[in-house]
Amino acid sequence: MTKKSNFTHQSLLAQGTAIDSLHPDNDKQSLIPPVYNSTTFIRDEDNQYRSGRVYSRADNPTYRAPEALLANLEEAADARLFSSGMAAATSVFLALKPGDKIIAPTIMYWALRNWLKTFGQDMGLKVRFIDTHVADAVDAALQQEPARLVWLETPGNPLWTISDISAIAASCRQHGAMLAVDSTVATPLLTKPLTLGADIVMHSATKYLNGHSDVISGALACREDSAFWQRIVSLRAQNGCVPGPNDAAQLLRGMRTLFLRVRESCQSALWLAEQLQASSQVKAVLYPGLPGFEGHQIASQQMNGGFGGMLSIRLVGGSGQAIHTAAKTRLWKRATSLGGVESLIEHRASIEGDGSPVPDDLLRLSVGIESKEDLLTDLQQAFESFKK
Repeated sequence: MTKKSNFTHQSLLAQGTAIDSLHPDNDKQSLIPPVYNSTTFIRDEDNQYRSGRVYSRADNPTYRAPEALLANLEEAADARLFSSGMAAATSVFLALKPGDKIIAPTIMYWALRNWLKTFGQDMGLKVRFIDTHVADAVDAALQQEPARLVWLETPGNPLWTISDISAIAASCRQHGAMLAVDSTVATPLLTKPLTLGADIVMHSATKYLNGHSDVISGALACREDSAFWQRIVSLRAQNGCVPGPNDAAQLLRGMRTLFLRVRESCQSALWLAEQLQASSQVKAVLYPGLPGFEGHQIASQQMNGGFGGMLSIRLVGGSGQAIHTAAKTRLWKRATSLGGVESLIEHRASIEGDGSPVPDDLLRLSVGIESKEDLLTDLQQAFESFKK
């Protein structure tokens, strides 16, 4: 069980985190927790492991600090690191049993959607994809056919659809389903799914939690230390889907500036969304912070302090202009991923391929911490170059 402190997320991050809440066994009083590179740990003389550590495939002391911080941020009973966001997400589904029924959103991270359609169904899981952002859609689906697990992603990548976590959690409780939420884009600074009734929250820690595009990691946190949670913890150990200790240490480094980075990205993303609405080259701006966005009211209720650093734009010139714009930007970098200090741009339809719900005129924008005025100017010059 991860130890929780009484600090708020603002004080934890603004003060660089508190030593006693992150590595209480630190007798050297170092500001930064040490990295334990050992793969194995010494037994006691009577052949026991009273330290609680046996082998790093199952656990490593370096995980303690980032896991404790995430548990504090999410107000969770426990949190665990994984080797990637996909490792974290799929561990939830692997903890289910063949024949279990799942409800998942139509708009979600494409790699996980594809995993559910292939490997998930191959292992006997029964998956239904529905528009979870539509009011009462989950409740209607659960009434029609009960499910073991409902999986949400909100905001939903890359259309940034908003699902009502509180309402769906109530439906799940009524119908005996567990609720898991991919909150990668919102981060625990903007949304705390566990306090809204979710059972499990998942993060691709590669993204905002790390924030520097140099660590692959994932994380899960739970509302209660249940038998299902312990099954996930056991799977993590048995499957060995843990990060290296140096990755865990770098992740903690990134998390110490999470509040500052997310605040800057949110402010810039909202400003850019407002400016881009006025562009003659933009057909639509998809961003939960805009009053005209379909999910804006719910986002205003369950997101506090901002609407995230992600937005998408649809261009009047179709896929040709979208691909051209991505090619001609200079400050925005053409790359997959999101949540780093660098601003990224990507034509998602090209990445997701056949069967993708993403329009081919759409560009996904991950807003970093560069000057928002420079980011807008860069997009504008790329728009203009298409007309010449």
